[in-house]
Amino acid sequence: MSHIHGLGLDPADERLHVATHEGVYTPGVPPEHNPGRWPATGGVETSIPVDRKIDGVAEVTFRSALAPSQGRKQTKLAYADEINVFRRTLLYAGPPNSSRWYDVAGPGEKAGARVLVYLRRRDGAGAGEFRKFVNKQLVPALAGSGVLKELRTQTFLPWIEKLWDTPNVAHDNPHDQRFHASLILGFTDIAARDAFFTGSVIQDLSDQLAPLVSAIHAYDVATTLTYVKNGDILPALRGVRRRFRGPARARPRAAPAAPVRG
Repeated sequence: MSHIHGLGLDPADERLHVATHEGVYTPGVPPEHNPGRWPATGGVETSIPVDRKIDGVAEVTFRSALAPSQGRKQTKLAYADEINVFRRTLLYAGPPNSSRWYDVAGPGEKAGARVLVYLRRRDGAGAGEFRKFVNKQLVPALAGSGVLKELRTQTFLPWIEKLWDTPNVAHDNPHDQRFHASLILGFTDIAARDAFFTGSVIQDLSDQLAPLVSAIHAYDVATTLTYVKNGDILPALRGVRRRFRGPARARPRAAPAAPVRG
């Protein structure tokens, strides 16, 4: 670990988290080794390159299409602060209705383990064709598996660096490294998650994805921290947000604009 840029306590378990340029670490817990949760698939990159590995994601849902222009003061603070924690940040934006939640859990059921999946569209595959596949074929196949307790999809607009070009932080994102959609898969527990990714369902999904997708990067989600719910800052996290500015290893439950931290 080179040097420390932030400290914070997770209110869920009161464990200390340390933010550095190399990622977020918890003392006593080995650094994450995550080569990719998705199984090997012919012609598809499922092993996550070390230099492009994502350490965390922060998501923001706006009340309207005009809302981003009203948060310039907060954006200015984030611009100045990113150099203190992050090595690379990338923002993927989505238009209204590009983020979808699906009702797959029964009454009282909650996700105890999650996986975040990024999809890269194959060269030659059209954007409309890809979105239609995600919404009309992939979602029914996932929902029909009967094991998910949470299912969410996002499809992104073409990546534009100027949407988030903070100073002194890398924003390199070559064409062949960009993503075009993401999925959140929630399971009852770790055992259910592991069974899903070693069963027959995942092979059927891989066969469906391969013609349109050149990369599938799947991450086990270690922690999900929600800072704002229904427009209100959650009281238990007000202090944590000030003390800890490192990237959470997860996706807070929110949406279309998602700076990816690397």
